[in-house]
Amino acid sequence: MEQILINLVAGALGGAGSGKALPQFDMGNIGNIIAGLVGGGVLGQIITAVWPSVAASMQSGSFDVGSIVTNVISGGAGGAILQIIAGMIKNSMSK
Repeated sequence: MEQILINLVAGALGGAGSGKALPQFDMGNIGNIIAGLVGGGVLGQIITAVWPSVAASMQSGSFDVGSIVTNVISGGAGGAILQIIAGMIKNSMSK
């Protein structure tokens, strides 16, 4: 459960940050956060599935700092990536 929460929070922050850093893809605060939440949750789950050591440490109960950092990075990156993609789609539809 902690992993999902970390991914969602990091994704929301990544989406909000990328929206402000790249104003051409900005969808407003709520849009950026929602895209970030979804992206962080999805990419965070994919990273955990692909990287067995992270999943193993969480299942064994030894959720260490490395696992937390991995989840923060994957969640934040996922949130930023999906927010940028959604912003690109929104921009292309408004033209």
